[in-house]
Amino acid sequence: MSSHGRSAVPAILAACLLAITGMSAVPARAAQPAEPADQVAYVDVAVATLWTEPGLNRPIDAPAVGDPVDPRRWTDDQSVAQRRWLVGKLETQALYGQRVTILERSGDWVHVAVAGQPTPRNPLGYPGWVPAVQLTTNPAFASQTGRRFALISAKTTGLYQDSARKHRSLTLSIDTRLPVLGRSGGSIKVFTPDRGAAWISAHDAQVYASPADIPRPEPADLARTARQFAGLPYVWAGTSAWGFDCSGFTHTVYDVHGITIPRDAGDQFDAGRPVAKDAMQPGDLIFYAYSSGYIHHVGIYLGDGWEADAPNNTPSEITRLEIVRVGEQRYADQYVGSRRYL
Repeated sequence: MSSHGRSAVPAILAACLLAITGMSAVPARAAQPAEPADQVAYVDVAVATLWTEPGLNRPIDAPAVGDPVDPRRWTDDQSVAQRRWLVGKLETQALYGQRVTILERSGDWVHVAVAGQPTPRNPLGYPGWVPAVQLTTNPAFASQTGRRFALISAKTTGLYQDSARKHRSLTLSIDTRLPVLGRSGGSIKVFTPDRGAAWISAHDAQVYASPADIPRPEPADLARTARQFAGLPYVWAGTSAWGFDCSGFTHTVYDVHGITIPRDAGDQFDAGRPVAKDAMQPGDLIFYAYSSGYIHHVGIYLGDGWEADAPNNTPSEITRLEIVRVGEQRYADQYVGSRRYL
């Protein structure tokens, strides 16, 4: 997905993103309008998948809508047709501990806006429906969110019950952020939304006092982060290490480095600074559009003529995040421009 525009443009189910103007990139996490404490919740599964409507899920989606979730099994068990069915039915994903604003409720589902995923659709964050079982309003966790935090920088890492990291209780995705309580040897003690104190490997995370303290990346840093996801399955709405859509991939690569860009490709195009194709540097985004001007795809330039991107699944093929020559990219003849955020 890439955003698809999904619910906003239901007729365009195969497109990657909705182009809407007026967004701008901001450092670290974008400031959000204040909301009452009883409207704030936190994701308490490894990755929560947001839907366009409550209750759309099929039996095969059980690993994605319960608590705990199994995102790898969810994607691995689906056929091409089953994966393509998700196009237009999912909005985005939110990671463990990520803050959301509750907008409304319907039975066992909650309509939320995901903080840190800018969109013109809602100033509080990217909207979508999520099973209520995947959220917590734990006030103890909320009280810890202003302190130092650990940012997961490895593709995935374990969350452990003990400092020796012998008893894993959860697997976390890159870009997960949790408050830090302390450190013991090679382990960082973190506070979690649903299980109190826990431990992660210090090798797999960086600790910062605030989002503003995340070092501004060099172009090569963005390219290095992007390259590690080669071969990852395409997942419509994906923003985690278990699968990305095209704009979820680019958004996450920048977010890991403390730069918040819009969630959707069209908005990413509008937010960046134009750069000539022959002047691109690693980390620049490359956009593709139909003749109508509708931007449907985005990739990230790696340097030396190479690009990384997550192409949508075809009717006969489950696609994976690829590294390909810019001129040989499957949408090369639909190139519409490049943008820079550094």
